[in-house]
Amino acid sequence: MKELIEYIAKSLVDHPEEVVVTQTSGNRPRLGLSVAKEDMGRVIGKGGKVANSIRVLLRVAAEREGKQATLDVTEP
Repeated sequence: MKELIEYIAKSLVDHPEEVVVTQTSGNRPRLGLSVAKEDMGRVIGKGGKVANSIRVLLRVAAEREGKQATLDVTEP
């Protein structure tokens, strides 16, 4: 799941080297996504549509593994 979020985020931003994804382990993993300040708008999107779409993809990937996961977009 971490690799999926990294791939999506690096595809969206102008500075892919600054993409950092952290993950806590357990039955309900919590992922944190941090990008460069200039790229926050690209990851969040207008009205949060891009971030919500990423969360949907994460939920689907987690379901396939029999888990539940959440994504937090953090400020750099």
